[in-house]
Order: sequence, then C-alpha cells, then structure tokens
Amino acid sequence: MKTRKLYAPSAFEAGFQAIRDELDIPRAFPPEVLSAAETAVDRFADIRSDRRDLSLVAIDPPGAMDLDQAFYAEAITDSAAAYRVFYAIADVGAFIESGDPIDLEARRRGTTYYSPDLRTPLHPPTLSEDRASLLAGTDKPALLWTIDLDVHGAPVNVMVERSLVTVREAISYTEAQRRIDAGINASLNLLKKIGTLRQIQEVKRGGISLNLPSQEVVERNGTYDLQFDTSIPVEGWNAQMSLLTGIVAGRKMCEAKVGVLRTLPSPRHQDLRRLRREAEALEIPWPEDQSYPEMIRTVTPDSPRKAAFLLQAARSFRGAGYVFIHGELPQLSEHGAIASHYAHVTAPLRRLVDRPNNEVLLALFAGIAPGPPLIADLEELPSQMGKARSRESAFERALVDYAETMVLSGRVGQRFDASVVSLHEKRDLAYIQILDPAIESSVPLNGHQLGDRITVTLAEADPVSRTLSWE
Repeated sequence: MKTRKLYAPSAFEAGFQAIRDELDIPRAFPPEVLSAAETAVDRFADIRSDRRDLSLVAIDPPGAMDLDQAFYAEAITDSAAAYRVFYAIADVGAFIESGDPIDLEARRRGTTYYSPDLRTPLHPPTLSEDRASLLAGTDKPALLWTIDLDVHGAPVNVMVERSLVTVREAISYTEAQRRIDAGINASLNLLKKIGTLRQIQEVKRGGISLNLPSQEVVERNGTYDLQFDTSIPVEGWNAQMSLLTGIVAGRKMCEAKVGVLRTLPSPRHQDLRRLRREAEALEIPWPEDQSYPEMIRTVTPDSPRKAAFLLQAARSFRGAGYVFIHGELPQLSEHGAIASHYAHVTAPLRRLVDRPNNEVLLALFAGIAPGPPLIADLEELPSQMGKARSRESAFERALVDYAETMVLSGRVGQRFDASVVSLHEKRDLAYIQILDPAIESSVPLNGHQLGDRITVTLAEADPVSRTLSWE
C-alpha cells in the first residue's frame, strides 16, 4: 500500500517562514504603527447614519476575524426596483489618515498575505481583527452601500454612506448554504435569487466565470496537506454581491473620471479561435451559435480533458492591473472577465486600494469633488498595488511548491496517475495535474497531448529548492 510521510507542523512552518523572509514579508509591525493603531478612533462617529436596524450577516470562513463585508437584502415595491441590497463594508479608513504611520505601513505592504500557518495582515490586529472588523454582536462603523435592483437584477439606484451597523451573526459558507437550502432566512433566500440574477446579467454582459479549482495548502490531521478546492453555490452568489458593488463603484468613477480601476484585457480574437480549436481537439462541444461566456459556464473540471480546457481558458486572460483615472479614461479601462468597468472597494481590511477608492466614492455620491491630497494618494496606488500583487503571486506559488515537495519527499520512486492539462512546446514541457495528492507540475513533452492520461514516476522532491522531478 502506498504511504504518505507526515511531517510535524513545525517542519512545514519553518519552511513557510523562510519563504516569508525570502520575499521580505514583514514579521511584525513597527512600534509606531502599533501605537498609532491603539490610539486611533473613529473620526466620523458624529456623522454616521444609524442603520443598526438592518439584520446584516457576514459570511466568511470559520474562525475569520478580519470581516470586511456583511449582507442584507429585502424585496421592495417600487416603480423601478424589485430588490434592495445592503452591503456593509468595514470602514477602516475612519481610523487612518493619509500619511500617518498606519497608512505608510499599509502602502509598504499593499495587501494581507495568507499563509497556511498564519496571516500577515495589512493593518494591525487592533484594527483589522477588532475595532474596524465587522464582528458580530457589537456596533461597528461601516460604509453602507444601498443598491436597488430591478426584476432582472440590474442596478437602478445606488448610494453609499458612513453608517453605524450591528452585524447579527457571522456564519460559514456551509451554514449559509444549509439555511438557503432549508429556506429559513428571507435575506439569505434573496442572496440566492439576486446572486442568480447577477450571474445571468454577467453572461449577458459577456463576462467570463471559470469553474477551475485552485490548489490549496491546508492543515489536516496535525500536519499540512494539499487539495484542490471545491466551491458550493452560495460562494458564487456571495461573490456576485462583491462584484455588483465593484461594478457600480467603477461606473461611478468613470462617470466622474476619477478613481482607481481594476483592469484586465479581454481575450483577443486569436485567443478565442485557439480555444475553439482546442475544444474541438479535446472533444468538448461548442456549438457555433453559442457565445464563449455561455459555453465556458457549462464546462466543469470533472474530466482531464475539461480541466485542460479550463486551464487554457484561464490563460487567455493576461495583464491584470490597476489604472488611475483623473480627467479622462485610458484606452484600457474595463475588466475583460467581468465585462464592465470595475473597482476594488469591498475588502479594505485586506487590500490597500479599497480604502482610498471608498473615500473617492463617498465624495462623489455626496456631490463633492475629491480633494488634491486624495488625488495624490490615488495616483500612487497602481504602482503600489502592482508590487504587492507580484509579491503575493510569488508568495502563493512558493508556498504551494514547498508544500508539494514536503508532501512528496517520502514517496520518491512511486508512480502517480496524472492528466496533461497544458503544453509549453517552446520549453518542451507538458504540465500535469495529479489529484491525490493535489499536485501541479511539469514533465518532458515527449509527444503528450492535451487531456492525455499518463503515469509518472517521482524521481526527486527537494524542499530546499522547492522542485519536483519526474520520469
């Protein structure tokens, strides 16, 4: 019987820390930042609307403390609108001023870095896990988005304001799905209804949603292991609320021609032609009269050929970034996968750009032009976020590479069933996927084709270099 060598958590965690040090991910906050966080107060406490009447619910992974969002929805009777979405966003900006120690450190970090063993937060835990977090059962400052939708799920009226809210409870995705399936919560039932309508709207816009599982390092049975994540429907409906908010935010910025947009080039015509050829080669149906957004939603990664096609589809999107706008729109201002203007505004505890963007939108919805200091802060954000995203991507890849070698280091010489999910002919490589354990690696091309099922033998697993070799 094949066995798997299980390492103590400390062996993994030493490697995780080495990666953090290699990429200059901070171990701690400077004393002046911690001191500033301890004394920070809500600068807008006196002007908040009182919306503690709303039965807001936060949906997050179990144990999460940095809660950025909470949701509530109701059906309404209006000449234009059928549904009203209340989306509360943590108002961390109320505790931070431009140029203060917390702001300067956040700009150096750019984002929260998630490791299997710990979290390196964007802001000190005093804020990100306490006073600014939308923890349940206590009054919290929030940026409250109120979005009215018509019967088709299209926005007809939008407002954002600083409010005082009380999140009724924080529940897991699994619990949210259970309640929706049982039909016992009207607001969560509307999350399903509105989320489904927004998914239909996404297809009509030409948006692309890929059912491609991602590789995860997870803690299990006293050690760490690898798996491919599996999502449940409520995760998609909940994500649509964040997308909805980001879309209306991006559109407002474009109307005023000020803000920072999240951008991504759309697939080129030659990319779509290539995908059609690959679908045909992989024997995946794609009728001539079916659009790419419609077709891709029908593909699930339940076979090697489908998984290979989804990976090729994901690689047709390249060049995601941020763009500062002030006075005119650049040539690339839309997000190709979302098929709309779009801005990051829903995760200010975990992502730098959201906080200044929300300040822009608060001004715009109040009929006020953002001031020069805020404009100056915005102009620096694309570069700051670009650096943070690059470091985050390198960090995530290094963590997975290290975990792969640790999990497999006791299995050199063993054979594994694999699927060919991508080809890199210039480098003479075929990229493979192994389901158990969840491994993504590469082998010599050797005439392999997309979707092939092959057997490979592990020749080397080196945690120091974070590399695997196969025969």
